Amino acid sequence: MTPDRRTALRAGAALFAAGTAVTGCAPAPPAHTPRPPAAGTGAAPSPPARPAPGPRRFPGHPAEITRGSGARPEIALTFHGGGDPATARALLTEAERADARLTVLAVGSWLDAHPALARRVLDGGHDLGNHTRRHLDVNALPEDGVRAEIAGCADRLRRLTGSAGTWFRPSRAQGASPLVARVARSLGYPHVLSYGVDSLDHTSPGAPAVVRTVLDGARPGAVVSMHFGYPDTVAALPALLDELHRRGLRAVTTTELLT
Repeated sequence: MTPDRRTALRAGAALFAAGTAVTGCAPAPPAHTPRPPAAGTGAAPSPPARPAPGPRRFPGHPAEITRGSGARPEIALTFHGGGDPATARALLTEAERADARLTVLAVGSWLDAHPALARRVLDGGHDLGNHTRRHLDVNALPEDGVRAEIAGCADRLRRLTGSAGTWFRPSRAQGASPLVARVARSLGYPHVLSYGVDSLDHTSPGAPAVVRTVLDGARPGAVVSMHFGYPDTVAALPALLDELHRRGLRAVTTTELLT
């Protein structure tokens, strides 16, 4: 990566600093209120003729996935989808420049506000999954509330992409309670996608700290939790991908990691 590109990305990240947000399994970010679309514009894209990939079972892997087998020099960078869409676009673009692929677990209300991002994720070759409808503490909800949260996001994904998404990850928690896992299975998600490495980017520790934290746990098969919506993450990604490449580790989708 050239110094000019790194400088440009850091400058871009600085522009996001005023809007720093918390979107993962932590307090929700400050609301981003989109402008109403002008008449005849801004409509959600129609589902493609060929639906996006849906949930699938991975034999030999547990119901709750925290890592891959480690048989290949690959890791999965997984992102909680929420917050300012500009950070999402910046992270996706940088990943693609580095020939990396991400896994995005989208919040349903975020997709309502920014429907074009569903296709943007898929068109870049990334995985797209379900991170509940409103990003509540899903493990604390009664069964009808759990079902509404998971099904609500799945419905939005189907409307935008033709499928319920590749993965389900519980909101505000690293893992799923037995109830949440059971409801997710009943709605078509054979696995819960957890993670084994937490970048802690939602605490806004600074880009160097994000890079160090991820690299400390970067082993073949690692599944890493990261977030859209944070300038530190945007600033960290170029250096992180450079160092992963130097170590011979490739960032792939979770589907690729487990296949």
